[in-house]
Amino acid sequence: MDEGGTKECRERRIGHIIRMLHTTFKQKFIRFGIDADFDEVTMMHGWIMGYLRDNEDRSIYQKTIESEFNIRRSTVTNILQLMEKKGYISREAVDGDARLKKIVLTAQGREIAVRTREMIDKMEACIAADIDPQDLEIFYKVARKIRENLDKL
Repeated sequence: MDEGGTKECRERRIGHIIRMLHTTFKQKFIRFGIDADFDEVTMMHGWIMGYLRDNEDRSIYQKTIESEFNIRRSTVTNILQLMEKKGYISREAVDGDARLKKIVLTAQGREIAVRTREMIDKMEACIAADIDPQDLEIFYKVARKIRENLDKL
């Protein structure tokens, strides 16, 4: 028997299922993005730009993005630097604390956020097609519990 067990056994392992879903989702996300005229980097930025757009009434800082997306500080630093270089965001000084920089979408970033949201909404509709709403609620509940259990590790 191979290390992962039989195919039937692997298909009943939660970690294996999550990994397979993640891989398939990522491949399809890239395809949807290419069809929408985005490159892979812009699509990753799209999640953050969508968050910034949805929260324009709040002050968003690097630390906010780190915790909201569960990403390490060094990774967020690199992402935000590239987004700033591409003209998607600007960092504005905050009155009273020169070290703190508020992250703000530019007009170009706002436009891409809208286009990315449209692409994500289209993909979400495809993913959820033919799934009973009650089954989706169970999925959300189980996914939250899996996340809680993973956070305990």
